[in-house]
Amino acid sequence: MGSRVDTDEDSDNRGSMWDLDQKLDQPMDEEAGRLRNMYREKKFSALLLLRLAFQSLGVVYGDLGTSPLYVFYNTFPNGVKDEEDVIGALSLIIYSLTLVPLLKYVFVVLRANDNGQGGTFALYSLLCRHAKIKTIPNQHRTDEDLTTYSRSTFHERSFAAKTKRWLEEQESAKRAILILVLVGTCMVIGDGILTPAISVLSAVGGIKVNQPRMSSGVVVLVAVIILIGFFSMQHYGTDRVSWLFAPIVLLWFLLIGGIGIFNIWKYGSSVLKAFSPVYIYRYFKKGGQEGWTSLGGIMLSITGTEALFADLAHFPVSAVQLAFTLVVFPCLLLAYSGQAAYLMNNLSHSQDAFYRSIPDRIYWPVFIVATLAAIVASQATITATFSIIKQALALGCFPRVKVVYTSKKFLGQIYVPDINWILMILCIAVTAGFENQNQIGNAYGTAVVIVMLVTTFLMILIMILVWRCHWILVLVFTGLSLIVECTYFSAVLFKVDQGGWVPLAIAGAFLVIMSVWHYGTVKRYEFEMHSKVSMAWILGLGPSLGLVRVPGIGLVYTELASGVPHIFSHFITNLPAIHSVVVFICVKYLPVYTVPEEERFLVKRIGPKNFHIFRCVARYGYKDLHKKDDDFEKKLFQYLFTFVRLESMMEGCSDSDEYSSYGQQLEHSRDVLLHNNGSTVSSNMDLTMSSVDSIVPVRSPHHMNITVRSSGQTSSQTEVDELEFLNSCRDAGVVHILGNTVVRARRESRFYKKIAVDYIYAFLRKICRENSVIFNVPHETLLNVGQIFYV
Repeated sequence: MGSRVDTDEDSDNRGSMWDLDQKLDQPMDEEAGRLRNMYREKKFSALLLLRLAFQSLGVVYGDLGTSPLYVFYNTFPNGVKDEEDVIGALSLIIYSLTLVPLLKYVFVVLRANDNGQGGTFALYSLLCRHAKIKTIPNQHRTDEDLTTYSRSTFHERSFAAKTKRWLEEQESAKRAILILVLVGTCMVIGDGILTPAISVLSAVGGIKVNQPRMSSGVVVLVAVIILIGFFSMQHYGTDRVSWLFAPIVLLWFLLIGGIGIFNIWKYGSSVLKAFSPVYIYRYFKKGGQEGWTSLGGIMLSITGTEALFADLAHFPVSAVQLAFTLVVFPCLLLAYSGQAAYLMNNLSHSQDAFYRSIPDRIYWPVFIVATLAAIVASQATITATFSIIKQALALGCFPRVKVVYTSKKFLGQIYVPDINWILMILCIAVTAGFENQNQIGNAYGTAVVIVMLVTTFLMILIMILVWRCHWILVLVFTGLSLIVECTYFSAVLFKVDQGGWVPLAIAGAFLVIMSVWHYGTVKRYEFEMHSKVSMAWILGLGPSLGLVRVPGIGLVYTELASGVPHIFSHFITNLPAIHSVVVFICVKYLPVYTVPEEERFLVKRIGPKNFHIFRCVARYGYKDLHKKDDDFEKKLFQYLFTFVRLESMMEGCSDSDEYSSYGQQLEHSRDVLLHNNGSTVSSNMDLTMSSVDSIVPVRSPHHMNITVRSSGQTSSQTEVDELEFLNSCRDAGVVHILGNTVVRARRESRFYKKIAVDYIYAFLRKICRENSVIFNVPHETLLNVGQIFYV
């Protein structure tokens, strides 16, 4: 439509210009007052940033902050032989904290967030938006018009464009990236098991320091009881107690920093020589292989760094950076330096250096705060695990499990019951099964270093495709990251048989589950794509579809965003009747963190009007939750009715690529992106073919002087008739038609494929949640249509 439609926004703009002219005529004292208000706003912003930085301590830095409890014990499990070894180990800790958490994560990786969302899948989503590497190709160009679908463009001959084309052409590269993401996800789940185990056990171990006669079994029992209580309270969520997290962690950092200063003052400042990297060289030269393998313990000083990125969701990057540089980093350096000063004078106390270095007068208060800080650290890791499971679930990489929102304020706070109990059982097994903290530390280090390596490889692609960095910068980042992380990785490999096998076994099990589920999901989507019903066949049946059209609305759920699914032909060839109105519903997840509510639905018509067939595509981001209530159905009909009204106000549009043998148009379709407030409509003609996009501000029908003629009737008459027809069908009843597709391996398939498809995938389908439960479909209105296909 070529005519311009005036909107209230235009009037507001004119008003704004008028207001500006008026302000120029204001006296100078009023202008000075305005400047003072601006200054107050800037001051308030600074105070707000400080408050957010304070709150981030409790959510983001709990895991990293509790590392001093167990680092020196895992570095020197057999005691310290020489004072210089302590200085060398401290020097490694100082430069590890500087290179990995400070330089790599806080100042580089945190900038690679997806609209504030962090973690492995957030990086993957960023890559999917900048290159077509998603293994389920259910995206469409209309998805790119979302306000949250941000991406950058680059020159065709640039290195980024060449990399993009290579990734899109190589199926093996797409699969390799996905496997890399799944491996990182599985290791984060491993962190969710090992962090509570080592943090709580190390904190509770302080009892034995003050009570030497107490057996290790009692310490383990107390830790197990705390862990059971901790996991049992997860369903309440963290919203009610999260206000306590930040004060606890801040108090913890101030205590360990203060104790560090006390020990440096008491035992001498010679330990500060560790700031010279020369002692790292001396440490390796003197220690040999034993010094090299001790890196597995030193690496625990940077555990929690990945959780720092995964738990980014609720805080701006600047707040997280401020908290680390002002509080976390200096306090950790003081804590480790103080422990090292104590160890240099007490070489045999490496097993419990932290608790023995505490002054007697504050021993029990520090023990209580340490236990609380360990619980907060565990909560941060569990929250990150739940979040990444939800993201994997949205992208079709994890079996359908129940996801519960625990907070009405923060959508990121979720609870996954099935995963929670699995984590609890495995965490208790690790805590009770290992003989000491050293073996748990070895396992923990293996999981952490693999997650860091995965992040590094993904960041290389982010720097090329998203940031479009110069190749020299990419090379520098890659070189420094891989030197540090591969060094640590080589050290933890020596400890695979000493507990390091645990995260590998856990990650292996979850990787098999996620890979098999994703394989089955992709094959089901490919089956639906290849077995779509021809529109020529549908139109050949006529408006009645060759059946009796009974009053009512049939909602047919499908994974296809375009075309008629095979389940529909299976349905109408086996039953004698079909509903008067049919709506194909596709719920799909996009590689964005969220889809705004007003942009969620796309509605289109399939075939001529007298067929009464529609399609609705409901789009979600990986942080969104398909709510279990009646809202979805209500909004569906609201958008459907609005679509019919708008259709009568818009010029007809025909598709260009599907025609019958008579040259007649086969499918009339209009995708309408509807805004809840009724003020804006974006009409994208046809999901798959049209290139006509327009944005039309709509307030009332009289603004549009357009009529669509159908059978000699005006558009308004047709609109009223169809709306009455839809309302009567809705009153007659709504039936939900779901496909129950069974996947089986062919007889000639290899044995491992039969095991994966016929046993593992079939078992996962059996125990996971049904679609009818996810969509909250009443049992009395549910109709399952079964079909089998072979892969």
